[in-house]
Amino acid sequence: MHLAAPDRDALRALLRERRAAVSPGSAGFPPRRPGPGRRAAGLSQEQMDLLLDRTPGTYNRFENGQLATPSAELLTAVATLLRFDEQEWTFLWRLTRREAPPNPLHRDSGLSVPGEWRRAVDGISGALAYINDAEWNLLAHNQEFAALFPGGEPPANSMRWMLLDPEAREVVLGDWANSWAPVVMPQLRHAVELHPQNTALARLEDDVRRDPVAGPLYAVASAAPIGYPDGTERPINHALYGPGWVTTCVAEPVTSPGARVMLLLYTAGDSLASRSPLGPTPPTS
Repeated sequence: MHLAAPDRDALRALLRERRAAVSPGSAGFPPRRPGPGRRAAGLSQEQMDLLLDRTPGTYNRFENGQLATPSAELLTAVATLLRFDEQEWTFLWRLTRREAPPNPLHRDSGLSVPGEWRRAVDGISGALAYINDAEWNLLAHNQEFAALFPGGEPPANSMRWMLLDPEAREVVLGDWANSWAPVVMPQLRHAVELHPQNTALARLEDDVRRDPVAGPLYAVASAAPIGYPDGTERPINHALYGPGWVTTCVAEPVTSPGARVMLLLYTAGDSLASRSPLGPTPPTS
């Protein structure tokens, strides 16, 4: 796959900008001395080849869009050396391979979100709104989300609460064994596999496996395909308004892949689907 001229220009501009921002001294090269020779700031293409352990000229061809479908290994090495953020990492993959990256670039990606997200969620009304990080720790929430729980205090980690807390399994989450656990358990397993060095996720999964209630179900349900929650309805018992359903809306901050912005739309009584069944569209004239 060869890049079109506009894509080659975009790739070259991005990589040159990021190379210029990295001091050769920080990468182990001697400081540049006054005199004839290269004057451009940052790492040279020749230095990139050395750092990447590639044959001379490889990086030049990559930067100029002349490598057909560069490997994931090369993209990771380049992005790490040039200190890409997650947006630049995603852009690099979409530009050079026409696909999204299989995983975040940084190990701690998704463990924080910009403060603007916290302000936005706090100001939402008409929905139970909250933000989880990649470990399901609660980062921010609005008052309507807090009111869902007995005592008005949301849990510090929603996945741990959903799978291990008796109050969640027996009181708040309606039909827990059929409507909640089989949906969220594959998400936990996928997160552990995606972040094999994350000790918090590993510890959470181990606690779930050891739990006499959740463990046997996890052994079966976690292997199922991930059922993404966006747009689904699940039964719930609201601390203030009683039995009802929540319809979920999920988003991901582009600068924090792995974090989740969750909106739960609460409806008392029967589910929206059961009250408004889909049927044939009446003919129009």
